[in-house]
Amino acid sequence: MTNSLVQRAVNTIRTLSIDAVQKANSGHPGLPLGAAPMAYTLWQNHLKHNPRNPNWFNRDRFVLSAGHGSMLLYSLLHLTGYDLSLDELKSFRQWGSKTPGHPEAFHTPGVEATTGPLGQGSANAVGMALAERHLARHFNRPGHDIIDHYTYALVSDGDIMEGINAEAISLAGHLGLGKLIYLYDDNDVTLDGPASLAFSEDVAGRYAACGWQVLRVADGDHDIDAIDKAITEAKADTSRPTIICVKTTIGFGSPNKAGKSSAHGSPLGADEVALTKKALGCDPDKSFDLADDVVAHFRTAVGRGEEAQASWQSRFDAYRSAHGDAAAELDAFIAGELPAGWDQDLPSFAPGQSIATRAAGGKVLNALAGKVPWLFGGDADLSCSTKTLIADGGSFDGHTGDGRNIHYGVREHAMGSISNGMAYHSHTRPYAATFFVFSDYMRPAVRLAALNHLPVVYVWTHDSIGLGEDGPTHQPVEHLMSLRAMPNMYVVRPCDAAEVVESWKLAVRRNNGPTALVMSRQKLPVLDRSTFGAATGVERGGYVLADADDPQAIILATGSEVHLALAAREALDGQLRVRVVSMPCWERFAEQDAAYRDQVLPPSVRARVAVEAGVSFGWERWVGDQGHIIGVDRFGASAPASVLLEQYGLTTDKVVEAVKAAAR
Repeated sequence: MTNSLVQRAVNTIRTLSIDAVQKANSGHPGLPLGAAPMAYTLWQNHLKHNPRNPNWFNRDRFVLSAGHGSMLLYSLLHLTGYDLSLDELKSFRQWGSKTPGHPEAFHTPGVEATTGPLGQGSANAVGMALAERHLARHFNRPGHDIIDHYTYALVSDGDIMEGINAEAISLAGHLGLGKLIYLYDDNDVTLDGPASLAFSEDVAGRYAACGWQVLRVADGDHDIDAIDKAITEAKADTSRPTIICVKTTIGFGSPNKAGKSSAHGSPLGADEVALTKKALGCDPDKSFDLADDVVAHFRTAVGRGEEAQASWQSRFDAYRSAHGDAAAELDAFIAGELPAGWDQDLPSFAPGQSIATRAAGGKVLNALAGKVPWLFGGDADLSCSTKTLIADGGSFDGHTGDGRNIHYGVREHAMGSISNGMAYHSHTRPYAATFFVFSDYMRPAVRLAALNHLPVVYVWTHDSIGLGEDGPTHQPVEHLMSLRAMPNMYVVRPCDAAEVVESWKLAVRRNNGPTALVMSRQKLPVLDRSTFGAATGVERGGYVLADADDPQAIILATGSEVHLALAAREALDGQLRVRVVSMPCWERFAEQDAAYRDQVLPPSVRARVAVEAGVSFGWERWVGDQGHIIGVDRFGASAPASVLLEQYGLTTDKVVEAVKAAAR
């Protein structure tokens, strides 16, 4: 092994990484040791980024999908000049540090996506590449390529095994996302032992079959030139995505653990760290050793980045001069601002008509899409049912960026993570639609959207046993409550078309987390808001829909069951004074101050009944220990909706009985 500056730079990535893992006595040293050459080559020779401005809009995106190897990324960030000090590396995996066990977006400067759950980052990268194409098509003008960058992901055997990766690469190849490049850390080892225990497929053949360019580097441990050449070749083919299969040795340099699973997820141990450094030609007695010339070599990234951004800014200034309106729109987009008047002139719905909330949602979506160009998304082969097709939007083309309707096919999990990638990329407002019961397929991605405060909108239709004959496999029961249990998740279930309008407005305004719009298949009456409370109450999560002087009982409901609550109130007229509260979004209601919550749900009124076509668990929070809950605490069945609602006790008579019982 030579002692050239390049080789010492690569080895500095390796030694910083294993020192931090050893100091924490926790982490994954194997990937940084093996993948350092490819990471060095990408970051030093190809990646367009500005360490002094990690959020520069036209930067290349790099996703460490194999997030367990996070010290590789933290070492690169520190060395290339990001605001990540050596002390932060020494605090790896410790409370309050900027170097958590797996990379976290918006927590560490330069981290583009939160990764660790394998496969998620690879699908996020597809979303980033997709967003780049869409935004380039919308904002670029002839001679003014203002949006023009690549998306890279470093993926592992574990990423490639995950089903979500298969979904994502299939779609990426189909769409021809040519500015997407994977570097595959092909080391043949997983946590339990050799990858051959569970993984023997032809990875290159699979990617080629999905329409990807496949390149190979035989010696990823040493051959920087071959890695560099492969990345250059990958960038040159913009008609299809590329995977570069880089053959590496996990734990490279470790005399006793190289090539073994023991290098994957545990510190090497102090003695092995010293032996590894010696084998790499480094001083075994020094920890976190940084040679001045090596640091200076890496820090050339700062000058390159500032120059790249300055060059882009010059081009943007010319763009502004030539296309002022488009530049102003792009300014607003980069700032995360919605267009002026985006929430004006939305559809209105006449009282007395009946319309499924999914159908009303489709009308609202199309109106919003006409005003918010970066409201952009698709569905899992269900647009005719979810009503989420942008009518004049066209089908998305990954080559040109044309079209606003993404046809995800039956790929719900990848759809969720690709949507996250679009949100990570910029202020794109992605939406993703499917039947509510299939939100289970999306849940890992939804959780990461909530964890990372990503403003993704989910349109989940066919919201209950009310969908009827399709039966229990398609009838969501536990889903509302399971999603309400997720921190930072808004679950909104509107009761009529007027609430749908306000629900979409709530979702589009929200910048700090995902919102689920849960819609009915069956038609629901549009309420006369001159008689009932204004639908703008959706903004506060829950509101008084129908009131009574000095109420004796309160019925709380969401979605289609609000109409049951109103019918029960009418049936009880003259017997009990009943207030009906529509609670489309628990989470938003809980955020209101105590005075407002007590105004809607007076503590003195303890006779409360909750009605919802889902499991009853959780409603105790709002009805208290004296309240009654009418729900669905078993799976559904195949029958007409009217029969199911009767059989499951979702009737006016049952609600009336419960209110009387609660008021005794």
